Amino acid sequence: MCTGACSKFIAIPLYILALVSIICNILLLFPNFETRYVAADTEDKPRITSEVKYMGGVVGGGILVLIPAIHIHLTAAKGCCANRCGMFLSIGFAAVGVAGALYSMTASALGLSNGPQCALMKDDTLSDSGLWTTPFANSKGDYLNNKAVWSVCELPEGVVEFNVILFSILLAAAALELVLCAIQMVNGLFGCLCGTCSSSSEVRPDFKILKIILFSFSKSKLNYSLP
Repeated sequence: MCTGACSKFIAIPLYILALVSIICNILLLFPNFETRYVAADTEDKPRITSEVKYMGGVVGGGILVLIPAIHIHLTAAKGCCANRCGMFLSIGFAAVGVAGALYSMTASALGLSNGPQCALMKDDTLSDSGLWTTPFANSKGDYLNNKAVWSVCELPEGVVEFNVILFSILLAAAALELVLCAIQMVNGLFGCLCGTCSSSSEVRPDFKILKIILFSFSKSKLNYSLP
Protein backbone atom coordinates (compact mmCIF):
# COMPACT_ATOMS: atom_id res chain seq x y z
CA MET A 1 0.00 0.00 0.00
CA CYS A 2 1.28 3.51 -0.87
CA THR A 3 2.12 5.72 2.08
CA GLY A 4 -0.32 8.33 0.74
CA ALA A 5 -3.17 5.82 0.60
CA CYS A 6 -2.29 4.66 4.11
CA SER A 7 -2.54 8.28 5.30
CA LYS A 8 -6.09 8.51 3.95
CA PHE A 9 -6.97 5.24 5.66
CA ILE A 10 -5.71 6.70 8.95
CA ALA A 11 -7.19 10.21 8.61
CA ILE A 12 -10.84 9.24 8.09
CA PRO A 13 -11.16 7.23 11.34
CA LEU A 14 -9.37 10.07 13.17
CA TYR A 15 -12.11 12.50 12.02
CA ILE A 16 -14.78 10.19 13.42
CA LEU A 17 -12.96 9.53 16.69
CA ALA A 18 -12.27 13.24 17.25
CA LEU A 19 -15.95 14.03 16.71
CA VAL A 20 -17.00 11.24 19.10
CA SER A 21 -14.58 12.55 21.75
CA ILE A 22 -15.91 16.10 21.50
CA ILE A 23 -19.55 14.98 21.69
CA CYS A 24 -18.93 12.71 24.70
CA ASN A 25 -17.08 15.43 26.61
CA ILE A 26 -19.85 17.94 25.94
CA LEU A 27 -22.52 15.47 27.04
CA LEU A 28 -20.63 14.87 30.30
CA LEU A 29 -21.23 18.52 31.17
CA PHE A 30 -24.97 17.79 31.28
CA PRO A 31 -25.61 14.86 33.68
CA ASN A 32 -28.97 13.22 33.07
CA PHE A 33 -29.18 15.57 30.05
CA GLU A 34 -30.02 18.51 32.33
CA THR A 35 -28.49 21.99 32.17
CA ARG A 36 -29.19 23.05 35.77
CA TYR A 37 -26.14 21.31 37.20
CA VAL A 38 -23.61 23.01 34.94
CA ALA A 39 -25.42 26.32 35.53
CA ALA A 40 -25.10 25.89 39.31
CA ASP A 41 -21.50 24.70 39.18
CA THR A 42 -19.03 26.99 40.97
CA GLU A 43 -15.53 26.62 42.35
CA ASP A 44 -16.84 26.54 45.94
CA LYS A 45 -19.84 24.33 45.16
CA PRO A 46 -18.91 21.98 42.32
CA ARG A 47 -21.76 20.14 40.64
CA ILE A 48 -19.85 18.75 37.64
CA THR A 49 -17.18 16.05 37.88
CA SER A 50 -13.78 17.75 37.88
CA GLU A 51 -12.28 15.41 35.25
CA VAL A 52 -15.03 16.49 32.84
CA LYS A 53 -13.84 20.09 33.18
CA TYR A 54 -10.33 19.06 32.11
CA MET A 55 -11.87 18.95 28.60
CA GLY A 56 -9.82 15.91 27.66
CA GLY A 57 -12.29 14.95 24.94
CA VAL A 58 -12.63 18.44 23.46
CA VAL A 59 -9.01 19.59 23.66
CA GLY A 60 -7.03 16.34 23.72
CA GLY A 61 -9.01 13.76 21.79
CA GLY A 62 -10.79 16.45 19.77
CA ILE A 63 -8.83 19.52 18.64
CA LEU A 64 -5.33 18.09 19.10
CA VAL A 65 -6.31 15.08 16.99
CA LEU A 66 -8.51 16.86 14.45
CA ILE A 67 -5.74 19.24 13.32
CA PRO A 68 -3.26 16.39 12.61
CA ALA A 69 -6.05 14.42 10.91
CA ILE A 70 -6.54 17.27 8.41
CA HIS A 71 -2.84 17.39 7.54
CA ILE A 72 -2.58 13.59 7.38
CA HIS A 73 -5.54 13.56 4.99
CA LEU A 74 -3.82 16.15 2.79
CA THR A 75 -0.80 13.88 2.42
CA ALA A 76 -3.10 11.41 0.66
CA ALA A 77 -4.25 13.96 -1.93
CA LYS A 78 -2.55 14.68 -5.26
CA GLY A 79 -0.16 17.59 -5.02
CA CYS A 80 -0.46 19.80 -1.94
CA CYS A 81 1.16 17.86 0.93
CA ALA A 82 1.49 14.55 -0.93
CA ASN A 83 5.27 14.71 -1.04
CA ARG A 84 8.27 13.88 1.10
CA CYS A 85 8.12 17.21 2.92
CA GLY A 86 4.41 16.74 3.65
CA MET A 87 5.04 13.24 4.97
CA PHE A 88 7.87 14.54 7.15
CA LEU A 89 5.59 17.22 8.61
CA SER A 90 2.91 14.59 9.19
CA ILE A 91 5.27 12.90 11.68
CA GLY A 92 5.22 16.05 13.83
CA PHE A 93 1.47 16.50 13.45
CA ALA A 94 0.92 12.84 14.35
CA ALA A 95 3.07 13.36 17.47
CA VAL A 96 0.72 16.20 18.47
CA GLY A 97 -2.17 13.77 18.00
CA VAL A 98 -0.40 11.23 20.23
CA ALA A 99 -0.03 13.89 22.94
CA GLY A 100 -3.72 14.83 22.61
CA ALA A 101 -4.82 11.20 22.78
CA LEU A 102 -2.68 10.62 25.88
CA TYR A 103 -4.22 13.67 27.55
CA SER A 104 -7.73 12.43 26.76
CA MET A 105 -6.87 8.94 28.00
CA THR A 106 -5.47 10.30 31.26
CA ALA A 107 -8.51 12.51 31.94
CA SER A 108 -10.90 9.66 31.08
CA ALA A 109 -9.04 7.13 33.22
CA LEU A 110 -9.09 9.53 36.18
CA GLY A 111 -12.79 10.18 35.62
CA LEU A 112 -13.51 6.46 35.72
CA SER A 113 -11.26 5.86 38.72
CA ASN A 114 -12.55 8.72 40.88
CA GLY A 115 -16.21 8.50 39.92
CA PRO A 116 -18.70 11.35 39.53
CA GLN A 117 -19.48 14.42 41.61
CA CYS A 118 -22.93 13.83 43.06
CA ALA A 119 -25.35 14.56 45.88
CA LEU A 120 -25.71 11.91 48.55
CA MET A 121 -29.13 13.27 49.57
CA LYS A 122 -31.98 14.36 47.34
CA ASP A 123 -31.80 18.08 46.82
CA ASP A 124 -34.01 19.24 43.98
CA THR A 125 -33.24 22.89 44.73
CA LEU A 126 -29.45 22.33 44.78
CA SER A 127 -29.23 24.05 48.18
CA ASP A 128 -26.57 23.40 50.84
CA SER A 129 -28.75 20.76 52.44
CA GLY A 130 -27.55 18.22 49.90
CA LEU A 131 -24.09 16.77 50.50
CA TRP A 132 -22.23 17.07 47.18
CA THR A 133 -19.04 15.05 47.03
CA THR A 134 -17.08 12.44 45.07
CA PRO A 135 -17.97 9.30 47.05
CA PHE A 136 -15.82 6.88 45.02
CA ALA A 137 -12.65 8.98 44.93
CA ASN A 138 -10.73 6.62 47.23
CA SER A 139 -12.10 3.38 45.83
CA LYS A 140 -9.39 3.13 43.12
CA GLY A 141 -12.09 2.18 40.64
CA ASP A 142 -13.43 -0.74 42.69
CA TYR A 143 -16.93 0.74 42.53
CA LEU A 144 -17.04 -0.11 38.82
CA ASN A 145 -17.46 -3.79 39.68
CA ASN A 146 -20.01 -3.17 42.42
CA LYS A 147 -23.18 -1.65 41.00
CA ALA A 148 -24.89 -1.98 44.37
CA VAL A 149 -23.04 1.09 45.67
CA TRP A 150 -23.96 3.25 42.69
CA SER A 151 -27.28 4.14 44.31
CA VAL A 152 -25.44 6.26 46.88
CA CYS A 153 -25.50 9.03 44.27
CA GLU A 154 -29.06 10.32 44.24
CA LEU A 155 -28.50 13.44 42.15
CA PRO A 156 -28.06 13.78 39.28
CA GLU A 157 -30.15 10.72 38.62
CA GLY A 158 -28.19 7.90 36.99
CA VAL A 159 -25.00 9.98 37.03
CA VAL A 160 -22.76 6.98 37.75
CA GLU A 161 -23.96 5.02 34.71
CA PHE A 162 -23.90 8.22 32.66
CA ASN A 163 -20.26 8.95 33.53
CA VAL A 164 -19.07 5.36 33.23
CA ILE A 165 -20.51 4.93 29.74
CA LEU A 166 -19.25 8.25 28.34
CA PHE A 167 -15.82 8.10 30.00
CA SER A 168 -15.42 4.53 28.71
CA ILE A 169 -16.22 5.67 25.16
CA LEU A 170 -13.76 8.54 25.57
CA LEU A 171 -11.07 6.17 26.81
CA ALA A 172 -11.61 3.72 23.93
CA ALA A 173 -11.64 6.54 21.35
CA ALA A 174 -8.41 8.00 22.77
CA ALA A 175 -6.72 4.58 22.70
CA LEU A 176 -7.63 4.14 19.01
CA GLU A 177 -6.44 7.68 18.25
CA LEU A 178 -3.14 6.92 19.93
CA VAL A 179 -2.64 3.78 17.84
CA LEU A 180 -3.58 5.49 14.56
CA CYS A 181 -1.34 8.51 15.20
CA ALA A 182 1.55 6.22 16.14
CA ILE A 183 1.05 4.26 12.88
CA GLN A 184 1.07 7.55 10.95
CA MET A 185 4.40 8.49 12.53
CA VAL A 186 5.89 5.29 11.09
CA ASN A 187 4.02 5.77 7.79
CA GLY A 188 5.27 9.37 7.58
CA LEU A 189 8.85 8.19 8.07
CA PHE A 190 8.52 5.71 5.21
CA GLY A 191 6.83 8.37 3.07
CA CYS A 192 9.64 10.81 3.82
CA LEU A 193 12.32 8.28 2.86
CA CYS A 194 10.61 6.54 -0.06
CA GLY A 195 8.13 9.14 -1.34
CA THR A 196 4.38 8.84 -1.87
CA CYS A 197 2.13 7.66 -4.67
CA SER A 198 -1.45 8.80 -5.11
CA SER A 199 -2.52 6.01 -7.48
CA SER A 200 -1.33 2.59 -8.57
CA SER A 201 -0.66 3.78 -12.14
CA GLU A 202 1.57 6.62 -11.04
CA VAL A 203 5.32 6.03 -11.07
CA ARG A 204 7.24 7.36 -8.11
CA PRO A 205 9.69 10.22 -8.89
CA ASP A 206 12.76 8.23 -7.79
CA PHE A 207 11.83 5.39 -10.18
CA LYS A 208 11.37 7.90 -13.00
CA ILE A 209 14.89 9.21 -12.46
CA LEU A 210 16.27 5.65 -12.41
CA LYS A 211 14.42 4.88 -15.65
CA ILE A 212 15.89 7.95 -17.37
CA ILE A 213 19.42 7.02 -16.25
CA LEU A 214 19.06 3.43 -17.50
CA PHE A 215 17.59 4.62 -20.80
CA SER A 216 20.43 7.10 -21.33
CA PHE A 217 23.02 4.46 -20.46
CA SER A 218 21.56 1.91 -22.89
CA LYS A 219 21.31 4.50 -25.66
CA SER A 220 24.94 5.60 -25.24
CA LYS A 221 26.06 1.97 -25.23
CA LEU A 222 24.11 1.31 -28.45
CA ASN A 223 25.68 4.35 -30.17
CA TYR A 224 29.12 3.24 -29.05
CA SER A 225 28.65 -0.26 -30.53
CA LEU A 226 27.48 1.02 -33.95
CA PRO A 227 30.29 1.35 -36.63
